[in-house]
Amino acid sequence: MENLKIIFIDNTDLAEFEASNKGYRNDIYVKISNKVYNLRAYDLVRLQQDFKSELEEYGYYSIEPNLVLVKEVSRECIYLTIEKLYEQKFFEDLKPIDDYRVIDFFD
Repeated sequence: MENLKIIFIDNTDLAEFEASNKGYRNDIYVKISNKVYNLRAYDLVRLQQDFKSELEEYGYYSIEPNLVLVKEVSRECIYLTIEKLYEQKFFEDLKPIDDYRVIDFFD
């Protein structure tokens, strides 16, 4: 997996704590070769809350792009999930980002 690199924009313990309590994290970037992807990690409880809330408010639920469900929203669980997704060629079906400000984090 030498082509795989994972970065959390806010990689502090506080961000980890808040993400775990909120049940989601959207500052996850994955670089594979020279392509960068932005992932969002949700736990099942958060997904159910968002689904119910949006269904009541809008009458439908629109899933976020590049959403990945994880057992818990911790760095360890997210790393393991991304590594498994990489092995399954999950990223071949995603559109990479083209924001060079984010891509520069990997250099």
